[in-house]
Amino acid sequence: MNQKEVNELRRRLRPEKCAVKCIYGCYVNSKKEIISYLDESLGRMSEQEAEKYLGLLKKTMSGSLGKNLIDVVFSTEQVMDSDEYRLLSALRESELKSGEIREEFYRKVIDALDMRDVNYVILLAYDAYDVPSRGKDGEVGDSDTVYRYILCGVCPVKDGKLELGYFAGENEFHSCAPEQIVAPPELGFLFPAFDDRAANIYNVLFYTKSAGDLHQDFLDAVFHTEPPMSAGEQREAFESALTEALAESCQLEVVRALHEQLREKIEEHRDTKDPEPLVVTTGEVEEILLRQGVSQEQTEAFRRECAERFGENAALNPENLIDSKRFEVRAGDVTLTVEPACSYLVETRVIDGVKYLLIPAGSDVEVNGLPVSVAGEEDPE
Repeated sequence: MNQKEVNELRRRLRPEKCAVKCIYGCYVNSKKEIISYLDESLGRMSEQEAEKYLGLLKKTMSGSLGKNLIDVVFSTEQVMDSDEYRLLSALRESELKSGEIREEFYRKVIDALDMRDVNYVILLAYDAYDVPSRGKDGEVGDSDTVYRYILCGVCPVKDGKLELGYFAGENEFHSCAPEQIVAPPELGFLFPAFDDRAANIYNVLFYTKSAGDLHQDFLDAVFHTEPPMSAGEQREAFESALTEALAESCQLEVVRALHEQLREKIEEHRDTKDPEPLVVTTGEVEEILLRQGVSQEQTEAFRRECAERFGENAALNPENLIDSKRFEVRAGDVTLTVEPACSYLVETRVIDGVKYLLIPAGSDVEVNGLPVSVAGEEDPE
């Protein structure tokens, strides 16, 4: 799915637009026991309550593609004959109306999921979207397909914060708090994916609130597919491939140039508002390294290291490979952080056999906000 398709579905999740008739779910305690079930008609809810439920489910389509929103791909064999795919298909085909099928799904999730001793709610909704056609000129026409899908979100339930509240009958303020509050989802999914504005039965769009935690227990139980790499794992693997292949050539100037050029790609992609996810190939990274004077032998070694970690001809999201908002250099107990756009100011130099990090001080130097002078600088006339 691309960002435009995600946004199209997100805009739909409002009471007056979607065809969601009921919200289903169950409330689970930290002992993996179901405390209560949820089977609520959206039409009988207040508008505010309906918006709250749909807002929670909408959160399962938020964040960055490739980081918080990850494609989970079923094999042909799974689609043809597997327990996990049959269950998801049964949920969708029944429009979630079968309590027996829902219960089987709840138990599969509960048995596998580790929410770290936190109570949580599993939410489910079914929607049928008459997808309007779009001409080359962008004009919207009549619907030519119906996209039927389910949304699932797993939301922690937290104790409410104590606040002062006004009690009208007593004309006084007292401490009060809602007993428990449903927090935004930690994870969830859309099945099937909405690719080329139609159902892709081979894909699921999986959501994780934390890009560093893919909830592997949930993925294994519900999808039983090869686990994707988290954003953190991708960055670690990329950095490991660089250090292993480049060895002594992995110098500040090389890494800085790589960081800068990947950052420029990220910013350009944001500026163009291209809905397709941004990717970079290992070949493109090789070209950057070669331009920085890294040898052909070392860049080929880098390609091999990447193939071993990511697979042959892997296309990677550069936002998962670098921190585009920060450029940080550590040397012993000293950490130097500069704006990424100013990373070119940082230099390395060996003076009298000692390695130094150097930055031009400029005209204004401060220590914790206090203006200071630099020893040896000339006094202004």
